[in-house]
Amino acid sequence: MDARTTGIVAYITWIGLLIAFIAGDKEGAKFHLNQALVIFLFTLLTPIPCIGWAWGIFMVVCWIMGLIAAINEEEKPVPLIGGITIIK
Repeated sequence: MDARTTGIVAYITWIGLLIAFIAGDKEGAKFHLNQALVIFLFTLLTPIPCIGWAWGIFMVVCWIMGLIAAINEEEKPVPLIGGITIIK
């Protein structure tokens, strides 16, 4: 897969993230692999009572922003959590 396809697949569920990480262009799409992983990990916080629903809405917005950036081949970090780097 090329970098654009890898970036797009990374945002489509956690299975897509695994497929993109294993079979995709890791160097070309490293930014989007990292963003998708951070969004996925922070989505795990949505079951928290009272603030979880608002956090869930924010995570959906971040996911959409990341997916659109991957489609347009841009490296725009998502708000608030975009600066976190897990994959170097």
